[in-house]
Amino acid sequence: MRFLRRNADEATPTADDTPAEVTAADPARTPGKGKPTPKRREAESKRRGPVPPPPRTQREALKRMRGNKSKVSKEERRAAAVERRQRMMAGEDKYLLPRDRGPVKAYIRDLVDSRRNLMGLFMPLAILVFVALLVPMPAIQQYATLVTTFMLLAMVVEGVVLGRLVTKRVRAKFPTDTSRGLSIGWYSFIRASQLRRLRVPKPRVTYGAKV
Repeated sequence: MRFLRRNADEATPTADDTPAEVTAADPARTPGKGKPTPKRREAESKRRGPVPPPPRTQREALKRMRGNKSKVSKEERRAAAVERRQRMMAGEDKYLLPRDRGPVKAYIRDLVDSRRNLMGLFMPLAILVFVALLVPMPAIQQYATLVTTFMLLAMVVEGVVLGRLVTKRVRAKFPTDTSRGLSIGWYSFIRASQLRRLRVPKPRVTYGAKV
């Protein structure tokens, strides 16, 4: 009777005789990536994506700040708001509202701020009229109404003259500008009707300065 046995040439393969295909298919081994491992800063930047553009309006800035409330502390948000306010008051074009941006608008502000305008008394005059209406004396109310009427007429005339003057100066300095004369005049009127200390951005020229 012949027993089952292996032939001599069918010996058990050793580790050196293991083919390359078996080694490559071994799930226990991790193949090389073929490229260096990225740094943590690069990986985080790719995960976050591109840097968003700066906010165009104050409302957009507040909305973005509220969205990042969980990531930024209250002190950091307050410091960022203070810094943004300071840069806006200083007249940095990046932090201004769209209506105030550009060299043309900066030139208009300088022209208005270098003049003493009667329109700057608009807000105090409105407060004076309100107080006069509260006084139970018809004579005072009549005089206040009369003075207010003359002041308003003078302000309207001054606003028209100022708008034409500023438009003429803008056309001469910026011949390629396409802004309408009505837009330039209205911007000048709004700027001149505000109190000097409340103007945003702050005036960068003094009274009588040559612009």
